[in-house]
Amino acid sequence: MLLQTLSTDGNMMVDSLAIMEPGKGDIGLLDLMIKGGYMMIPLYALFVLAIFIFVERIITLRKASKSPKHLMDQIKILVQGGHVEKAKILCAQESTPVANMISKGLERIGSPLKNIEVAIENVGKIEIYKLEKNLNLLATVSGAAPMIGFLGTVAGMIRAFIGVAQEEGMVSPKLLSTGIYEAMITTATGLVVGIIAYLGYNYLVTQVSKLVHNMEYTSIEFMDILQEK
Repeated sequence: MLLQTLSTDGNMMVDSLAIMEPGKGDIGLLDLMIKGGYMMIPLYALFVLAIFIFVERIITLRKASKSPKHLMDQIKILVQGGHVEKAKILCAQESTPVANMISKGLERIGSPLKNIEVAIENVGKIEIYKLEKNLNLLATVSGAAPMIGFLGTVAGMIRAFIGVAQEEGMVSPKLLSTGIYEAMITTATGLVVGIIAYLGYNYLVTQVSKLVHNMEYTSIEFMDILQEK
């Protein structure tokens, strides 16, 4: 009896080690992506779109934030010295949101300060719109991707249970588990895409907020220069 028990335990340990043996039953990332089904296609498209928007906005925001540290000091010296045209040329060379706002204010010199302020604010609104371009689309991706993933999972589960219902006799656990894990792939993919898009969106919003704050500060500083003139 004791020998039989030890033999049984030994066989169970061998079976366990065989199951845990590396390399057997491993599924590669590419296989998972393929087995996710047709609902993976829109998720791939959303992922590519999110990456494209993020990279394009990063490049745009970095270009917009490049402005000489002493730009306003140079503008102040030129304006107070009566060299308004040189100040316009200096702003034209920069071609940044801040420079465009100051350039519009320089064009309105001679008008009432209120009109100059309104002109600067209007240009600022246009520049902010350019900075925020496609951010709403990125936010949409962050919300739509998980929903599409859940939809793919539900569709996959339906197909799996239909397959089980059509089986005659004893249902193989492998058949059911395979259908379920393939369905869950879309949920995982949708969550990953959604998280990436969400983090990218919040990062870009933070960068835009910093630029907007800098634009507001610069416009106030420019109005102070005109009042001192």
